[in-house]
Amino acid sequence: MLREKGVSMSSRLYDEIVSQRGGLENLIAKIPGFKGYHEKNARRQADTLLRDHLAERIEKIIEQFVRGENKILDGGKGLKYMSRTREVKSKMQSYRDRVKTAAPKYSGMWAMVKINEADLDRIYAFDEAQMRYIDKLETAVGILLATLDRGEDFGEALEAVYNAAVTAIDAFALRDDVLLQISEIK
Repeated sequence: MLREKGVSMSSRLYDEIVSQRGGLENLIAKIPGFKGYHEKNARRQADTLLRDHLAERIEKIIEQFVRGENKILDGGKGLKYMSRTREVKSKMQSYRDRVKTAAPKYSGMWAMVKINEADLDRIYAFDEAQMRYIDKLETAVGILLATLDRGEDFGEALEAVYNAAVTAIDAFALRDDVLLQISEIK
C-alpha cells in the first residue's frame, strides 16, 4: 500500500489530500454538469467530464502564464529567465496533458471493477484535491503577473508557479496509484 512505503513526499501528499477531502457534494458543486461516478453507466462519462474540465482550467492558466512570460522576455530584460520560463510552462503543459489523456486509461477499469463506497470516497478526495491544486496554480500565476505589473523582482513568484505545477502533477500521479490499487484488489 502507498502509505506503507515510509515517510516520503508521496505519503505526505497522500495524507494531505485524504485529510482535506470535502466529499462528493463539493466536487459536484465545482464542476458544471458533473453527476458523479456512483451510477455505473455514468462513471466513464463523469470521469471524462472531470478530465476535460480540469484540462480546460489548466489551459487557461497556461495562457495567463504565457502573457507573463512575454512580459518577462520583452525587450530582452528577462532573457536570462528564458530557460526557466520554458521549464515552468513545460511543467504546466505536462500536467494538462496528463490530466487530459488520463480518461481513456480509466475507462476500461470502470467497466471491470466494482467500486465500493470507501473506494469511491478515496477517488473523490483525489478528484477534489485536483481542483484545489489547480486553484493553487492559478493563484501562483496571478501573483507572478501582479509582481510583473508592479515591476518587482519575480524570481520567487516564478519558482512558486513551478512548485505548484510539480505538486499538482505529484498529486495526480497519486490518484493513478490509488486507482491501480483499487483495480488490483478487486
